[in-house]
Amino acid sequence: MATEAFEELVEDFEFLEEWEDRYRHVIDLGKAMDPLAEELRVPATKVDGCASQVWLHAQFDDGVLHFDGASDAMIVSGLIAVLRKLYNGLPAREVGQIDARAEMGRLGLNEHLSAQRSNGLTAMIERIRENAAQECERQ
Repeated sequence: MATEAFEELVEDFEFLEEWEDRYRHVIDLGKAMDPLAEELRVPATKVDGCASQVWLHAQFDDGVLHFDGASDAMIVSGLIAVLRKLYNGLPAREVGQIDARAEMGRLGLNEHLSAQRSNGLTAMIERIRENAAQECERQ
């Protein structure tokens, strides 16, 4: 089950019929994120497998995920914002239960991302899932 924030995003996308409008909306979501602190842009938070530079910083408060991120590419920053809507606020044990590809498909994103961007999105999802799995092991 996706978060309420993600469900709201799905509703927003239903009103955007053209892919270009959806693409712009994703970019705008990225621009609206607070910047990731420079001290968090370190090798430990860098996501490998992305064509652009990507950093994801996960935190858990009583086992609930909250992550921030940044990228040097506008569309990737937007994808980070979308993933934040999908995952932020979920207990770590529920993160692995989300079929992120299917949820992103509800937005019509899967068929419009280049192979490189798609691979990068997969790498970001895997990093989020790994962080959640590590948190579950600590609990």
